[in-house]
Amino acid sequence: MPARRRLLAAAVTAATCLGAQALSYATATTATAATTTSPTETIVSRGVEIPAFYTPPTTPLPTPNGALIRTEPLPLAISLPTLDGPLPGRATRLMYKSTDSNGAPVAVTGAYIEPTATWKGGGARPLVAVAPGTMGQGDQCAASLGLEHPLLLNGRTVSVGYEDIAIYRLLATGAAVVVTDYAGLGTTDRLHTYVNRLDEAHAVLDAVRAARNLPGTSVTSTSRVGLFGYSQGGGATAAAAELQTSYAPDITLAGTYAGAPPADLTAVTEAIDGSELTGALGWSLNGFLQSDPTLRPIAEAHLNTAGRSALANLSTMCVGDALLSYGYTKSTKWTTDGKSISDIVASTPALQTFLNGQRIGNLKPSSPVRVATGTSDNLVPHGQARRLAADWCAKGANVTYRPVILPNVISPLLNHFAPLLADQGSAVSWLTDRLSGEPARSNCGVLPILP
Repeated sequence: MPARRRLLAAAVTAATCLGAQALSYATATTATAATTTSPTETIVSRGVEIPAFYTPPTTPLPTPNGALIRTEPLPLAISLPTLDGPLPGRATRLMYKSTDSNGAPVAVTGAYIEPTATWKGGGARPLVAVAPGTMGQGDQCAASLGLEHPLLLNGRTVSVGYEDIAIYRLLATGAAVVVTDYAGLGTTDRLHTYVNRLDEAHAVLDAVRAARNLPGTSVTSTSRVGLFGYSQGGGATAAAAELQTSYAPDITLAGTYAGAPPADLTAVTEAIDGSELTGALGWSLNGFLQSDPTLRPIAEAHLNTAGRSALANLSTMCVGDALLSYGYTKSTKWTTDGKSISDIVASTPALQTFLNGQRIGNLKPSSPVRVATGTSDNLVPHGQARRLAADWCAKGANVTYRPVILPNVISPLLNHFAPLLADQGSAVSWLTDRLSGEPARSNCGVLPILP
């Protein structure tokens, strides 16, 4: 069986057949880079011991964004031995320095995978930065941990490393992959600032820098760079594409895939309320309060006991936990006056200002972007994602807009998840073409007649 087919088979096997992995993580033996501080504190989240690697050092972080703080080998749960080496490749766990939305230094974790497959496109082996979709807010939910433990199931938490499939597909092309965990997800010093566009964009772009700084890889200064993300990840890559010129001018992007991006959080907040993923409201609120503590008095004034309890519980939950605990809950159950979170936002200028500041689409990406959105997606609403493409087109960006036409199956979660599977192969192919040096052809001219 060809190497690429074996690799894809391994990814599918991981997603469908793998049992729960052992949850007794061993304390990491850390090989430090750029610091001599070794992590010592043990953190347990919902019965899962977080490896000591994920505790940031107490000493000052390096100054350059993307500087490596520490690294260690990362064992992949699914790996096939071959004569050319293990498929999909050899992985390294990373901790690197980034900058948060307040301009402060922050340690971010992730993973780099050096592929075994040969790159057959033009030029040097390219690098793809993968921005994960919604994982949750508990440190055990981090995507880098999902590569080691694709399924965590211990009666207290349910975490699925579903991004592993996209990662393996990209590795099968021969591209190197770096995955970010985002600020505060995995790292134990703060809460994950869920859907904060600046934190996420910075984490994605600095992951590229971190991969370039990692010694012994096949990535070179001439390697083309692509970004790949869906849902939360689509918002992160979209924001990164917008901010690349100002935040990371040293990085030249060949292309960015932004699937189902939550570009307008006001619209998304209203859509997810009362859905299977109502828990994402709690992650958003927790993240907003982490980023801007001045919003805390507003939250305290409006949240009742149930609401405060929900936010505390959700701060350590993964997607599976939130689905089981808060699926179909309405936010009116969390507020003192029975108003929804959307109603409170609409009547509170400070919240409106904060959410407007999270809007993606106000800046022009300088490199090609592909925006995909399911026409029946009513969780991360199709309309606001389409508007992002239209906003970028109006600014003269090179946009490939892809409406994924699927039937409405009643469930908002399935309406959101189905386009991920239906379009992923096309998204990988589009990005591979950009990494091979093929120019992107914008379809902005026909966007007005597309759904």
